[in-house]
Amino acid sequence: MNLPDDMITVVRNAIEEDVGSGDITAELISADTDTSAQVVCRESAILCGAAWFEQTFHQLSDTCLITWSKHDGDRIAADDVICKLEGPARALLTGERTALNFLQTMSGTATTTRDYVEQVHGTGVVLLDTRKTIPGLRSVQKYAVLCGGGKNHRIGLFDGILIKENHIAAAGSIPRAVTEMRNKFPNHKVEIEVESVADVEPAITAGAHMLLLDNFSVEDLREAVQHVHGRVELEASGGFEFEDIRAVAETGVDFVSVGALTKHLRAIDFSMRFLAC
Repeated sequence: MNLPDDMITVVRNAIEEDVGSGDITAELISADTDTSAQVVCRESAILCGAAWFEQTFHQLSDTCLITWSKHDGDRIAADDVICKLEGPARALLTGERTALNFLQTMSGTATTTRDYVEQVHGTGVVLLDTRKTIPGLRSVQKYAVLCGGGKNHRIGLFDGILIKENHIAAAGSIPRAVTEMRNKFPNHKVEIEVESVADVEPAITAGAHMLLLDNFSVEDLREAVQHVHGRVELEASGGFEFEDIRAVAETGVDFVSVGALTKHLRAIDFSMRFLAC
C-alpha cells in the first residue's frame, strides 16, 4: 500500500501539538545519553501505523534506529514484541506518546476493519469506509482501513460524487439531481442515495451509476437487488450492527459501507518500555 502524501505533515503536526516549545521533562536526561526500548502489544490486533511511528522518532532525531519484528497488516497477539528502538534517550522519551498514539489508533481501525471483512468473507461484498473520520486524521484512518482489508470510498468531497438526501432536497428531485451532475461532470461516476425501493427506478432512469441504499431493511435490500438485476452497482449503508452485517452482505449488494470502522474507535493497547540507559 502506498503511504498517504501527507504522512510527514500529519506527524509533524502531532509532534508540535505535544511538544510545543520543548519537552521540559526530558531535560532530566543528559543530551548525550543513548538508550534502547521495545514496544509490546497487550492484546490481539492487526498492526498498523509503523511508518507514522517511525517518522515520529526520525523527526526528533536522525540517529534513531527502529527494528521491526511485525509489519502492517500482521495479526499480533498479546505480549508480542512489535519493534525495538535505539537512539538518544531524550528523543525516545519525547516521541513515545505521539508514536504510540498513531500505532494504537491505526491498529484499532485496522483491527475493527479486519473483523468486519472476516464477517462478510465469501459473500463477494466489498467493505467500504466513510468520511466519518477523526478531523485531521482522515488519511491515517483511510490507510488503516486498507491495512485491515477494507476499501476506501471517496477520500473527500473532491474525488467522488455522492448525492445525498439534502442535495436531493436542494435540487428538487432525484432525477433532477442526477441529470444535473451528469451534465456538469460527464466523466465522473454518479452515486445517489435512495431511501426506498420506490426511489430505485427513477434514479436508474435518470442515469445514476451507483445507488446508496440508505437504512434499508434486509428484506428491502433483497427486493432492490432483484429489481436492479445488475444494471447499476448497489451500496448498502445505515448503521448496521456487527452481528447483522453478514445478512446484509448476503442480500446480493455489491458494497457495504460502515461508518463504525473509523467512527467507533477503540484503541489497541501498546506499551513502550526502556531496556537500558
